[in-house]
Amino acid sequence: MEKGMDQPANNLANLELELKKSLQELVDIKFALDESSIVAITDSRGVITYVNDQFCHISKYSRDELLGQDHRIVNSSFHSKEFFKNMWRSIGAGEVWKGEICNRAKDGSFYWMDTTIVPFLNEKGKPYQYLAIRYEITERKRVERELQKMMTTIINVQEDERKRLSRNLHDGIGQNLYSHLITINRLLAEMDHPLLQQMQKEATQLIEEIREISWELRPSVLDDLGLVPAIRSFLSRYSDHYHMDVYFECVLNRRLHISIELTIYRIIQEALTNIRKYAEVSEATVTIRELDDVVRVMIEDKGRGFDFKNQSLGVGLFSMDERARSVGGELLISSSPGQGTKLILEVPNSISE
Repeated sequence: MEKGMDQPANNLANLELELKKSLQELVDIKFALDESSIVAITDSRGVITYVNDQFCHISKYSRDELLGQDHRIVNSSFHSKEFFKNMWRSIGAGEVWKGEICNRAKDGSFYWMDTTIVPFLNEKGKPYQYLAIRYEITERKRVERELQKMMTTIINVQEDERKRLSRNLHDGIGQNLYSHLITINRLLAEMDHPLLQQMQKEATQLIEEIREISWELRPSVLDDLGLVPAIRSFLSRYSDHYHMDVYFECVLNRRLHISIELTIYRIIQEALTNIRKYAEVSEATVTIRELDDVVRVMIEDKGRGFDFKNQSLGVGLFSMDERARSVGGELLISSSPGQGTKLILEVPNSISE
């Protein structure tokens, strides 16, 4: 009888022990999070119900100032309303959201956070609160900006040098060769000789090669007339030379900043070079459209494609991505084996000086 009475007591003691262990684990996890991360909890409406010391330290607000507020108290206005709408759309649907957010502290300083927001769901599958775990990445973002400035400077220096070499080839060597060709033609008019005919042919070929090199370095039509005439001229030469049809559609009726025009031109140039080398197709499509505040460029082929997720960026794709980011743009690539490749470039339609 006593053994029977001891059994429930033992079970209760074991249950209490397990509960204590579970509670201790939760305390340990909370301690680890508080030591390593910036943590906040909000209710379903986004009202802050908990912040740890790290949050107070980075935001420079006291806990009393933060509790009962929403995250607009640290909104830096860096991100668009659409950015936060998309975030709320994701977590409101019960999805985990990850991203980088720029916040503003109480003293007006800005800081960057690598953020993960996890919705806690009720029995109906609806979020009743959100846990945000953040890590400060302000220094990393500063270094990224410095590297981006450096890359932009390098690209600008390269383009200036290309322009100088192009002008020198066209106006220097090219003009001298043209003068020699005129002299050769005058001699041929007075005296027909096989050597003069050979000189005429070679001079003509050299002039054409100089023009091609000068064009590749920096087409003068881009500086003189703008992006659209330069693209049309490039596509005409490209199609004639490589026997590939490129369908071009453009809704852009004004000139852009030269840095943006150069970025679009170079990326189209590089993308079509890749299509010619790897896609195994005889046609491609280039589309340029100006939207509200961006210019969208799409280059598409229906060729071989490749496994984009499991293939590292080559030099060409890396160069295009760097060019896009140098003007505040974004490059998106989608491709799969046998399904072709689509490259979408979005750049701002204006650039701050």
